[in-house]
Amino acid sequence: MKHERHYSVAQANAALGWVSERLDRLRSSHARLTDEEARAALSEATPTNGGGAPGTVVSGGFLGLQSALRELQNMEIVLRDLDRGLVDFPAVRDDREIYLCWEEGEEEIGFWHELDAGHAGRQPL
Repeated sequence: MKHERHYSVAQANAALGWVSERLDRLRSSHARLTDEEARAALSEATPTNGGGAPGTVVSGGFLGLQSALRELQNMEIVLRDLDRGLVDFPAVRDDREIYLCWEEGEEEIGFWHELDAGHAGRQPL
C-alpha cells in the first residue's frame, strides 16, 4: 500500500470543512507570495535590509503555504489542484488502495478513482 492512512467515506466527508480551511489558507498565502507590488519592492530593496515590509509579505506567503501543505500531508490528504480545490483521500475498496476524490463545491465525497487514473477516471461511489 502506498499510504499508511486510509479514510472511509464518512471520515473523508467529516474532514471536508478542515480541508476547505486549508485550501483557503493556501490560496491566501499564494496570493501574498505572488503579490506583484511586494515582489517589485522586494527586488528593489537592498540585500542588507532583508526587504522590509515587502519581504515580510512574500516570506509570510511562503511560510503560510508551507504550513498548510504540511498539515494536509500529515493527514495524507493529496492536493491535486489548488485552483479547482481538487483533493484525494486514500481509501481501500475491494481490498485495493484507491482515492476518494473531492472537488471544492461538491457537497460531499461522491467519486473515487484508481491511484493512477486521476480526475478523468472518477467513478461514482
